[in-house]
Amino acid sequence: MTLRAALILTLALAATTGQAGAQGASAPRLRPSQLALVVNDAEPNSVAIAAYYRKARAIPAANVIHVSIPGKPQRLDAARFHALKESIDSQLPAGIEAVLMVWTAPYAVDCNAITAAYTMGFDPGQCSNTCAASRPSAYFNASSVQPVADFRMRLSMLLPTDSVAQAKALIDRGVASGFRVPNATAYYLVTSQAARNSRAELFPRDGHIAAKKIRTKTLHSDALEGVSDIMVYQTGMAKVDKLDSVKFLPGALADHLTSFGGDLYGASQMSSLRWLEAGATASYGSVSEPCNHWQKFPHPVILLKHYLSGSSAIEAYWRSVAWPTQGVFIGEPLAAPYGR
Repeated sequence: MTLRAALILTLALAATTGQAGAQGASAPRLRPSQLALVVNDAEPNSVAIAAYYRKARAIPAANVIHVSIPGKPQRLDAARFHALKESIDSQLPAGIEAVLMVWTAPYAVDCNAITAAYTMGFDPGQCSNTCAASRPSAYFNASSVQPVADFRMRLSMLLPTDSVAQAKALIDRGVASGFRVPNATAYYLVTSQAARNSRAELFPRDGHIAAKKIRTKTLHSDALEGVSDIMVYQTGMAKVDKLDSVKFLPGALADHLTSFGGDLYGASQMSSLRWLEAGATASYGSVSEPCNHWQKFPHPVILLKHYLSGSSAIEAYWRSVAWPTQGVFIGEPLAAPYGR
């Protein structure tokens, strides 16, 4: 996408969100009754966190799906994944549009992210060249609230479980995001790591969307420091510093364009888990080397447009990634600060 096209999208975003705010309306979004919880019975944390989430979000008991994945493997092979998917799908009640896998690992299927493999189908061809273009997502920038019927795609996300206390705090932030619209800022950082700035020309213009009480601001910096009004934080760094100095608002989205953010237990670069630990409510990262195609990462304007229009976190994030094969979505899926 060219800079001109990105600016046109920015203008469209300002216009549509302003109209929605004036009318007091927001787009339809995923409901708790349409979300299934997949519990790993082999992991006590998964069982405890799923129970807390079901109560917090009033998820119907029939929507709780039980599987067993001993040992918390980080990656599954194709055969084991297909068996897992068949087990999940065989237990789903009617009307489920999205699935929340309540675990941190497994988070990959070979070179695919487990969320992409579940939603779009496992793509072994990507693994012969992970830097190649990926299959396009039919849900990219879509307005559909019925992805199963319209695209044969059931959205998916991971709710990390390494800490019960942190998971409960994450869930609480998601729930709290629905109670008020705060004064907020969406921050976009152009950093010193030039190869990771491939989204920079897609950043929205600096401005203020009064109806949504949010500002958009682009900075030339390697990290934010000392700010307390973050609703969106998008950057490109292998490791994002100073996260302990900033404050994320309930429902905040944050991600960094780097090769292995979605390798959640990897040590070569910052894991996307760090965003959630710092206070964000949802994030995204690549589980295998994607190279710096912007299409493999959340599009800044499209993510913001759908979130401000009332989409839930899972819907806004999925709609924002054109080629999501290698990217894992994590966090609290029903967070919707602008959904009232």
